[in-house]
Amino acid sequence: MLSLIKPLIVNITILFSLTFNANLFLPFQKNVKLTLKYKSIYGFLGAFGALLCMAYPIETLGETNFDLRMIAIMVVTLYAGWIPGSIIVTIVSIARFIIGGSFLHIGIIVSIGAFVISLLFRKQYLNATNRFVSASYISIIYFLFYIIVIYINIDFLDAKFYYIYFLAFYGTYMATIFIIETLMKSNKQFDEMVYMDKLTTTGQMAASIAHEIRNPITTVRGFIQLIQQDTVDQKLKRFAPLILEELDRTNNIITNYLKLAKPESFELTKVELNAILSDSIELLRPLGTFSNVSIEFTPCKESCFVNGNIQHIKQSLLNIIKNAIESIEEYGMIVIRTDIDRNEGRAVITIEDNGKGMTKEELKHIGLPFYTTKTKGTGLGSMITNRLIRQIGGTIEYSSELGKGTAVTVTFQLV
Repeated sequence: MLSLIKPLIVNITILFSLTFNANLFLPFQKNVKLTLKYKSIYGFLGAFGALLCMAYPIETLGETNFDLRMIAIMVVTLYAGWIPGSIIVTIVSIARFIIGGSFLHIGIIVSIGAFVISLLFRKQYLNATNRFVSASYISIIYFLFYIIVIYINIDFLDAKFYYIYFLAFYGTYMATIFIIETLMKSNKQFDEMVYMDKLTTTGQMAASIAHEIRNPITTVRGFIQLIQQDTVDQKLKRFAPLILEELDRTNNIITNYLKLAKPESFELTKVELNAILSDSIELLRPLGTFSNVSIEFTPCKESCFVNGNIQHIKQSLLNIIKNAIESIEEYGMIVIRTDIDRNEGRAVITIEDNGKGMTKEELKHIGLPFYTTKTKGTGLGSMITNRLIRQIGGTIEYSSELGKGTAVTVTFQLV
């Protein structure tokens, strides 16, 4: 029994340690599209962990060695895709071929099986409302495959061995997924803290300069209006409206600064999300028609009451939808839908457009102070939107692909 447990503990320690260390250098992020470089790194890291597991096997039946290398294959394939998964399977298969033995083909088959099964159910797993339940289904399917392969090719071992091995396999597999999901949440919370710190810094700066700039702008605007009425200078008459327009735009920017610096007090109440969305869409539908953009709205079938503030939610949704309209250059469509996630107790709003989209680098900076992809923007609209949503306990996430469009997911706590 001790000879069985000791290598299992070593295998488990290897997988847990590698998971934590991978997060230190390549922080796990939810809903982030990995580049080929990152996929390759995850593949080789997973392969390294799998090889270490193979170096400390459970020797039970001659040349047949049991270990937990398949967990590395399954977890990496589920989260990172077929490229890193295939890297691990290839390296593991080569190593198993070098080890050799009469059960060589079994070792390679169970490794490939872990990759194929994980790949087949990957989309379902990533879209699952409860990933732990989905992961359990996948593990059960793999266990059935594994047992059938063993049953056909080798004499069955003592039942106690299989109980211990598959229980350790399942526990380590689920624990690894739990660690990754927890690290993803922690990384997201850390990003939120950094973001809020930047907002605080911006607010302090805005409070110190906004009033000082606003007063002289108001004076200049008044004098230009006065001079414009009596002047004979044709150039001044021609350019005065443009000057006034730019002064008004500057004043609007300062107003946004002040909103960041001194947030208005608000109260959380029970509000119906579908009604707010319908009002916001109708307000922006004329702008969409003018810009050759159609807006489709699919509300959830049941009433969707959330804990929030009507003005904050409406202003945030108007900003998001307006940005979606402005991202479409010629003809396009915006698809808006609401859903209810009972497991998390949240209402989910998804706003998707088929506009110009953003690069991965641009996506990282959305909502940060003074960052915008518009030629005449300040980035304050996205900052205010993010802050308002967070103030009422909501979350906002962006996903985008250049040339294909952007999707914004907003969640609020259900009443």
